Amino acid sequence: MLLIPAIDLKDGQCVRLKQGDMDQSTIFADDPAVMARSWVDKGARRLHLVDLNGAFAGKPKNELAIKKILKAVGGEIDVQLGGGIRDLDTIERYLDAGLRYVIIGTAAVKNPGFLQDACTAFGGHIIVGLDAKDGKVATDGWSKLTGHEVVDLAKKFEDYGVESIIYTDIGRDGMLSGINIEATVTLAQALTIPVIASGGLSNMADIDKLCEVEWEGVEGVICGRAIYTGDLDFAAAQTRADEFNAR
Repeated sequence: MLLIPAIDLKDGQCVRLKQGDMDQSTIFADDPAVMARSWVDKGARRLHLVDLNGAFAGKPKNELAIKKILKAVGGEIDVQLGGGIRDLDTIERYLDAGLRYVIIGTAAVKNPGFLQDACTAFGGHIIVGLDAKDGKVATDGWSKLTGHEVVDLAKKFEDYGVESIIYTDIGRDGMLSGINIEATVTLAQALTIPVIASGGLSNMADIDKLCEVEWEGVEGVICGRAIYTGDLDFAAAQTRADEFNAR
């Protein structure tokens, strides 16, 4: 089970939002590269970056901070990034800078042709982020709910050749209310590519529940607010997950 610390970037700082609301942000670090280094030192094997300004603007906005993070830790672990990635040139630029995976969210739903082109041009580097509420996919920084079912879209994108799916229950994100295990497993069972859980991770009990369903195809989990507030000790959680796998 891959525990993936999230570094959400807003105006060059590391922040956390509540349910995607840019007006409800808590600053956790002024230097995201230092924060990235701290997670790697605590045993992280992958990092999850989000360009929050970029997600709302539809184009990269925190590129300088992202490149500083890649310079600090990119050679040691895989780094994935989402937020405002809408064209192939942006993907190529980020991959050239040392990024391992690019996450396409809103653009995958609104412009599936772009996603297909991205998978063809950059096979093995494209992840799709599906954000949902009550099984329906949301776009545009969660501000718009579509009529698309998560499972249906995920299957379509799997056929395009995406590497994995990050599934976020937006009703739980940033709320420390627990991962939606049932919905995550339902999605994983419908696919052959891995699913990464996101939204609501709150404590060690969530880690145990996720480890129990890893065999269903749940590869990892995005760790957000809980590891910043101290509700979850990241290093201890990764050790716990590794011990579970060793049984």
